[in-house]
Amino acid sequence: MSTALDADKKNAFAEKMIGVLNHSVLALMTALGHRTGLFDAMDRFALHATAREIAAEAGLSERYVREWLGAMVTGGVVEYDPSGHTYYLPPEHAELLTREAPGNMAASAQWVAVLGSAEDELVKAFAHGRGVRYGAYNRFHEVMAEESARTVVAALHELILPVVPGLIGRLAAGIDVLDVGCGSGLALIALARAFPDSRFVGYDLSPEAVRAARAEAARWGVPNVRFEDRDLTNLNEHAAYDLVTAFDAIHDQAQPDRVLANVRAALRPDGAFLMQEIAGSGHLAGDLKHPLAPFLYGISCMHCMSVSLAYGGPGLGAMWGRERALAMLRDAGFGEVDVRELPHDLVNYYYVARPV
Repeated sequence: MSTALDADKKNAFAEKMIGVLNHSVLALMTALGHRTGLFDAMDRFALHATAREIAAEAGLSERYVREWLGAMVTGGVVEYDPSGHTYYLPPEHAELLTREAPGNMAASAQWVAVLGSAEDELVKAFAHGRGVRYGAYNRFHEVMAEESARTVVAALHELILPVVPGLIGRLAAGIDVLDVGCGSGLALIALARAFPDSRFVGYDLSPEAVRAARAEAARWGVPNVRFEDRDLTNLNEHAAYDLVTAFDAIHDQAQPDRVLANVRAALRPDGAFLMQEIAGSGHLAGDLKHPLAPFLYGISCMHCMSVSLAYGGPGLGAMWGRERALAMLRDAGFGEVDVRELPHDLVNYYYVARPV
């Protein structure tokens, strides 16, 4: 039986798909602008500049820069004066695109290419269902470190640490801290530098991430932090820490329930677990109004869920949600749990869980 098509609905969806095509490539070009330093170079010009001047400022090929600028102009990112063939990055746009900007979204645009690098393996995974391992994603830890620097490190003292009452004072006095799924270690290194009387340990399954963390700690000359590649499902540490942190790490785990139980066991009776996790509801209908829902579900499908499945995990996915997170924290032995939303972070919840 044929079904009559609603022409207006079809045309509206066609326009939407045109926007998808334009903006998907614009995201890649935005990531290139970030990686090559072009946005930073353009921000140094007070007025309009030619493609040659911009290329010279950035130390890049003028021909490539001119073509890139074509995408930026037609995409509404850069302004263009055809009379002089000059270009201008408005300061309002620079506030969201340059490295010095606290709201740099150009760095996040890199995720499109990172996820796309594993596309062939993901296509196979849709058939066999076993997931894709970390190694398939080019530059994952590098881009994740940039994301951590913006959402975690930059906000640690002013916004994140205060969600645990009295924590800053305890860190200054000296406590033992563990970061699970530490990645490249930027958050832990920032804490170790700020609180020299506390002791910090970071564990991650990835030897690549741990090597990067150790190199960064050595670069800063921080003596009170160490990093190890450890399987968090076999932590076997008891009442060893006053604070355990997990920044966007639990939902990726092969056995998140066991990791949470291990975290609970590793905490001292008066300790706290600070967990940053994606601000999903756990229900598709509840996520419809989230401004980044397609982005977050896409990242979940192409990375978070898939990586967990690849290591034999349940594939919770990034959008596992507040309801399930609270239930799993309770099952792990935590009692009081406070959930906070912070003004700098549209993407995450911050959970503060304490032992029963």
